[in-house]
Amino acid sequence: MATGVVPVARSAGGVLPTAGFAAAAVLALVLALRAPATLAVLGLATFGILHNVLELRYVAGRFEQVLAGPFLRLLLVLITGIVVCRLLPPGAFSRTAEILLAYGLLVAACLYALRGRLLPLAAALLVLGAAAAASLAFPAYHFVVLAHLHNLVPLVFLWEWSRVLPRGRGPFLAVQCGWVLAVPALLLAGALDGALAPATGGVGRLEAAYTPPAWLHTAAGLRFVAVFAFLQTMHYVVWVWFLPRYAPDASAAFERRVPVLRGGRAWALGAAAGAALAVLFATDWVQGKALYAAVASYHAYLEFPVLLLLVSGIAPAVPSDRRKDLL
Repeated sequence: MATGVVPVARSAGGVLPTAGFAAAAVLALVLALRAPATLAVLGLATFGILHNVLELRYVAGRFEQVLAGPFLRLLLVLITGIVVCRLLPPGAFSRTAEILLAYGLLVAACLYALRGRLLPLAAALLVLGAAAAASLAFPAYHFVVLAHLHNLVPLVFLWEWSRVLPRGRGPFLAVQCGWVLAVPALLLAGALDGALAPATGGVGRLEAAYTPPAWLHTAAGLRFVAVFAFLQTMHYVVWVWFLPRYAPDASAAFERRVPVLRGGRAWALGAAAGAALAVLFATDWVQGKALYAAVASYHAYLEFPVLLLLVSGIAPAVPSDRRKDLL
């Protein structure tokens, strides 16, 4: 089976993907303004597990050359430690342990990516040390920032993917920057307050998880929930629609590594696990959310080492047949 983007992308460059993202962003924004809590909860129950599976498939396939061997095993050990922390009763110990493991993950990625480059490595470790100190001093802020940062990550993957577009890369990236950066900025600045529906009980239950403590119980709380609902929805658009459709070479690479999940089996696994979790959400939201947070650690935390590798210049080679399919 030939790899590369689907035929429609070969003939239209970035036009169809760009239009698709623009339409999805408009619809997601309308829903986030009118019913942010409902959008966030229903989106998580419907697409949460499925997007976990599809994102892991993409990352493991696209970055198969670096996510392998002892380095991958180390990352998995550290992330499994985070999963255990999230399954423990909430408290200072589990929060502190998760923060330390998270920064350990980033340190491991820096040591791998910047080996032999002493000055950049020293600078990166200095920055991570300062960030870790801030996170340990203000853990509530750490987890709120982490929740929103996770939804911003797709911009880097989309930027990396867009390198192979034969034309239309500028408009494609402008749309990505629009929904990732400009729309949240407008929401948080209050420019769209006139269109925001009044806060409901659902917003109150979500506010603490997505609002920095200093802004809790203010008008900003509703804005942060709306931002999260919007970005989470677009996050699902990236992993459930766009990359499975326009980056099948990553799926093919993953299937070579994990043949048991060939074809539609990854989709079936994600749908089945998602349906089971949706039942738990409906019967016990707190337990369902805790279980999801633990399981989701693998896809959420694996993103950050990959991003550090990309930023440091270790990018996967673009298959030659993928380039040909785009021309």
